Amino acid sequence: MAEEVKLFGFWASPFSRRVEVALKLKGIPYEYIEEDLSNKSPLLLKYNPIYKKIPVLVHNGKPIAESHVILEYVDETWKGYPILPEDPHERAMARFWAKFLDEKCLPAVRKVIWAEEKEQGKAMEEAWECLKVLEGALKDKKFFGGETIGLVDIVGNYIAFWVRAFQEVVGIELLTVEKFPVLFKWSEEFVGCPIIKESLPPREKIMAFHKSRLERAK
Repeated sequence: MAEEVKLFGFWASPFSRRVEVALKLKGIPYEYIEEDLSNKSPLLLKYNPIYKKIPVLVHNGKPIAESHVILEYVDETWKGYPILPEDPHERAMARFWAKFLDEKCLPAVRKVIWAEEKEQGKAMEEAWECLKVLEGALKDKKFFGGETIGLVDIVGNYIAFWVRAFQEVVGIELLTVEKFPVLFKWSEEFVGCPIIKESLPPREKIMAFHKSRLERAK
């Protein structure tokens, strides 16, 4: 019997794009269902009644919510391409950095984008501190997982792609080759991978989307 895999997502969300990357790296066929976040479908609300958010993966009728949980589920369910390392300590460290990305870096980056002009300098300093820590964690590796894309790289997709699009829209310099050469090179390598490239929204489209969001917020 063929496995049924569905993914409820939103085209501009780095969180649902993470899951797409994981499924593609594993070679898992899936059906993608685009959600209108201003008018969520009854199915999304049924499958994720607690958070009422995307992404939601539905595997043979069983839903799994939250991108980190989904990524680990995908890795444990389908063998082949490993997303997390085998070694228990390395696995723990990958989880640590993935958590750091979402709990420290993401809020700092969001603060920069949405900050009022007088608060932007302080917000930039906080975001740079996070990027500096990531730069140190990468050291001389191609990807956070070594030579291949792993959990931390997938979770860091918004740093590699979204941040560089945002900074153009907002007119700031957050991630630059001069300030963070190692992290910038990683972002180029990551976005340049064919599977990643096909799992990202068109750059112009994402820039236009966020430009209109910022304008509406003013």
